[in-house]
Amino acid sequence: MTGTVLILGQSGRFGRHAALAFTDAGWSVRCFDRRRDDLMGAAKGADVIVNAWNPPYPDWAAQVPPLHAAVRNAALAADATVIVPGNVYVFGARTPAPWGTDTPHAAANPLGRIRIEMEAAYRADGVRTILLRAGDFLDTEPSGNWFDRIMIRKLPQGRFVCPGDPDVPHAWAFLPDLARAAVALAGKRADLPRFADVPFPGYTLSGREMHAALERINGRTLRLDRMNWLPLRLAAPFWPLGRYLLELRYLWSTPHCLEGEQMRGLLPDFDATPPEVALARATVAAVGARPRTS
Repeated sequence: MTGTVLILGQSGRFGRHAALAFTDAGWSVRCFDRRRDDLMGAAKGADVIVNAWNPPYPDWAAQVPPLHAAVRNAALAADATVIVPGNVYVFGARTPAPWGTDTPHAAANPLGRIRIEMEAAYRADGVRTILLRAGDFLDTEPSGNWFDRIMIRKLPQGRFVCPGDPDVPHAWAFLPDLARAAVALAGKRADLPRFADVPFPGYTLSGREMHAALERINGRTLRLDRMNWLPLRLAAPFWPLGRYLLELRYLWSTPHCLEGEQMRGLLPDFDATPPEVALARATVAAVGARPRTS
């Protein structure tokens, strides 16, 4: 099942990949332009709205509620299904893994609470919603995420930097795979619950496992370093983004993964990219390090 999809945030990480994936799958793709488009008008005739708008962390409290309220109103008017890329912030630091559809949303920190309230509003308003929940992103171009901005930035110097305990499992999602999953779920929208919370299992990798994989990919020994958080703590009083990065530090010391049973049931033929292939593509894109070919 295809149709017309409206992409909000086409220039962002998930929005960019979603636009490509829906186009490749034969959908009619509209990309919203904030400078000239009216959301209600743009949503008319859309079967699916991909809400990939994601303001910077310091702006979440002011911008997330009204942005999502506008999307909910437009979706209800158009009777469209909204795909929201969810994250793991809603679960909090003390929730045992695996995290899935039935896991309590126990986060107490501000960013987590904002996401909890945003998701609950889609359910309460009766919007047809596919919430596709994923861990940290691996991208095919530098996009300022944890992987390319922190972890492999010094790879050309032979260093891999882990933001936390290198033995703690961490959830990852390869963006081309996540976007393909969104397209496949959109095709099944008529058979899904009105509010479908679907965890995307992606990869569960500790820092040490990722380090070992990158050594194999690059055919060289890499030094495994721990990130020094002190400069961030010193900058946080003067740098709003730094305060929010510190707020999420617990994710690097809290073992977590996303359960995959639901997605396997919905998309039994989904063919995920092997993790070392995804890591190789993300590494080449970020630092130009060519993977070993033999």
